[in-house]
Amino acid sequence: MLYKTIKATTVLGIWITLAACGAKQQDQRSNAPRAVPVTVTTVSLSDAVYHDEYPATVVALNQVELRPQVTGYITGIYFKDGDRVRKGQRLYTIDQQVYTANEQQAIANLQVQETNLVKAQRDADRYHELDKQDAIAKQQVDYADAALEAAKKQVEAAKAALNAVRSNVGFATITAPFDGTIGISQVRVGASVVAGQTILNTVSTDNPIGVDFVVDQNEIYRFVQLQQLAQSGKDSTFSIAFGREVYPSHGTINFIDRAVDVQTGTIKTRLVFPNDKNFLKPGMSGTVRVLNRNTGNAMIVPLKAVTEQLGSFFVYTVGDSNKVTQKKITIERQLGNRAVVKDGLTVDERIVVEGVQNLREGTVVSIAASGDSTQQAN
Repeated sequence: MLYKTIKATTVLGIWITLAACGAKQQDQRSNAPRAVPVTVTTVSLSDAVYHDEYPATVVALNQVELRPQVTGYITGIYFKDGDRVRKGQRLYTIDQQVYTANEQQAIANLQVQETNLVKAQRDADRYHELDKQDAIAKQQVDYADAALEAAKKQVEAAKAALNAVRSNVGFATITAPFDGTIGISQVRVGASVVAGQTILNTVSTDNPIGVDFVVDQNEIYRFVQLQQLAQSGKDSTFSIAFGREVYPSHGTINFIDRAVDVQTGTIKTRLVFPNDKNFLKPGMSGTVRVLNRNTGNAMIVPLKAVTEQLGSFFVYTVGDSNKVTQKKITIERQLGNRAVVKDGLTVDERIVVEGVQNLREGTVVSIAASGDSTQQAN
């Protein structure tokens, strides 16, 4: 009887022990991390066509402020504000009475000096004849020659004074320095103007017209190539936009500045656009659009695969044992629901597209679907 009781107790203990071990193993299995279902894509190179954009300002290729070169009162204005003017066209006149009187005085002074020169020349000739006959002191001859030279210098000085006065008379009429468009006059008839100080107006060219923008020094080589394409007659793929409106004509590179700004690391570049209808005005702000054709060289990933943290961008790559690793990437351009990756990834890497929100570093995933980056992006 005792033997049966011990045997039953032993069997019961074994069953209890086995039950406890099974429960423990089941708890361990329930606490093990489950694989997160995700969708992945394989990174590959593909074509991408987009525009790089740069802030820009419209500028006149030639522009000058009109300032008087003589002081006086405006006596005439011979254009309408905003007119197109031709080189040499009369624009303003300044009172010439004072300068005309000075001119007459300078003419009279020149005539007096020329008369003195004639007299000095005759005296010198006479003294030289007497000197040949040894009928005059040598000193008198020297005096006559000196007086002749002085008279010649006086004539030259009088001529220079006359030319200066005549220049002032000419400066009293202001003409257009080149073909272009004149702005709103800053003075009216009767206004007093001061030589070199008063701004009368501004004249600028408008067709063609320039557009200035700056590029990073790392892009100089690219833009030099685009400039060479423009010189060969090919489309340099430059356009300019104002908000949502894109100017209908394309531009070409006019020049790239001689040096990089050491403070900003950028260099100024100027484009030239046709402006037949005068749509573009100096001072306008816009956006230069440079067509970028990355044929077969663009690394494009779906935008929903990218996460942002504190201004940086990351993706999750799938590695060995289906564990994910977070990688920082640099995005060059967003194209709709896709992103062009500049660096941070390599071709044939697998990245998570869907299920990103459930991941963290080292998470094990189960792949629900896969494909190339272009297909997933589309």
